[in-house]
Amino acid sequence: MPTLSTSRIQEKFRQLHESEAKGLVIYVTAGDPSLEATGSLLEAVQNGGADIIELGIPFSDPLADGPVIQRASERALAGGTTLRKVLRMLPEWRKRAHAPLVLFSYYNPILQYGLENFARDASEAGADGVLAVDLSPEESVSYVETLRKWNLDTIFLGAPTSTDERLQRVANASTGFLYLIARAGVTGERDKVSDSTRPLIERVRKMTRLPLAVGFGISTPEQVRSVQELADAAVVGSAIVRSVEEHFSTEGAAAIERYVRWLKEGTGSSPA
Repeated sequence: MPTLSTSRIQEKFRQLHESEAKGLVIYVTAGDPSLEATGSLLEAVQNGGADIIELGIPFSDPLADGPVIQRASERALAGGTTLRKVLRMLPEWRKRAHAPLVLFSYYNPILQYGLENFARDASEAGADGVLAVDLSPEESVSYVETLRKWNLDTIFLGAPTSTDERLQRVANASTGFLYLIARAGVTGERDKVSDSTRPLIERVRKMTRLPLAVGFGISTPEQVRSVQELADAAVVGSAIVRSVEEHFSTEGAAAIERYVRWLKEGTGSSPA
């Protein structure tokens, strides 16, 4: 495989490690509530304290996503959001948000766009990495080669139900960080972090030196802290998307910034 130069994602984790801090990764859906609002949302989550931003590409058949993110995808698609429009607007959004950015997509839109064209346009637009949720490491050789040629990190998912052999393949195919799913099932807020998280992290720690980020079901400062005690970063998605759904129209991006700051600092009650 081609060798990546140090990416902004890798540099962020290096900085976190040196300062003995843990990361907060925040997910938002591109085009929800509108493409025009997405730049302000990215700026808000960055200002609230997101170390890395995941920008979801809306897709009509989001098998890994729960109802909150499904609704966001439906709103974005109804508003005319496409992968091509997202990549076209991303340079403008990057003027407002400089945090490392991961495009979070299913493989179908990437395949329809054209793998080489996608990697070139994503890199030139300012993306730092890509997570294709439904792409298995066994089928990813050309994908990984192409994205790394354009200096994009390739991030894959590991799950509690994954065998050690599968987790090793996921680790080998990943750069930037490895995304671990805290529990089986789709995205969505839960009352507690799954008991399967610690054993999963312990298994993967033996396989790779990559930073480990844990997501799916995390929505409170207490859960963020709980995950950060075990892993290098916590990922929050559905809770942010729900906040956009319920508060953006009345309070704007400021409400989302407060929510991320609340998650980051862990003080006070939920502001949204």
